[in-house]
Amino acid sequence: MADCTTVFDLIRHGEPEGGPMYRGSKDDPLSEAGWQQMRSAIAKTDHWDAIVTSPMLRCVHFAQELADNYGIPLHKDERLREINFGEWEGRTADEVMASDGDRLSEFWANPVVCTPPGGEPARDFNHRVVESWHHWQQELAGQNVLIVCHGGVIRMIVADAMNIALEHSFSSLATPYACRSRIQVDSSVHGHFQSLVAHGVIKALTP
Repeated sequence: MADCTTVFDLIRHGEPEGGPMYRGSKDDPLSEAGWQQMRSAIAKTDHWDAIVTSPMLRCVHFAQELADNYGIPLHKDERLREINFGEWEGRTADEVMASDGDRLSEFWANPVVCTPPGGEPARDFNHRVVESWHHWQQELAGQNVLIVCHGGVIRMIVADAMNIALEHSFSSLATPYACRSRIQVDSSVHGHFQSLVAHGVIKALTP
């Protein structure tokens, strides 16, 4: 196997219309502030060979604009959708805490054993995200790639890269709007290694 280094930049979407809430599969587009956050997170020195995006409106509209500006391929992947929060969707954290506080606390303490009512089990969510993550490592090997996605998706990818147990993966990483991260994937005769290079860096990262 020839030596190969693939660099993935991850960016969470900006603020959607309606503001912060348990949005999950609720498909709101970016607000004006969200567009500004995303555009401000990109610098002239950024370089990517391809973009991979969640198909949800708060991700794909910006990803399409960026792909058009750069003249590079855009790949949409359903597996990169945010986790479905079931009955909590469309409600703020305070609203959920007021009506279902014990279950919400249990979810953040251990999402594996406490699924939001009517929501997507954490193991199912993790499986589809990690499946996508490994697929694009192979499909776009050796390239610089931007992934436009969601806070929960970024947590799953970083947890996979750093061997963080699923039980702790939801609460171990802050992912504010337009947060950027970088993961480097090195493959050679010596093995396959994933390294978190940076997290929470809004401005461009130099390869």
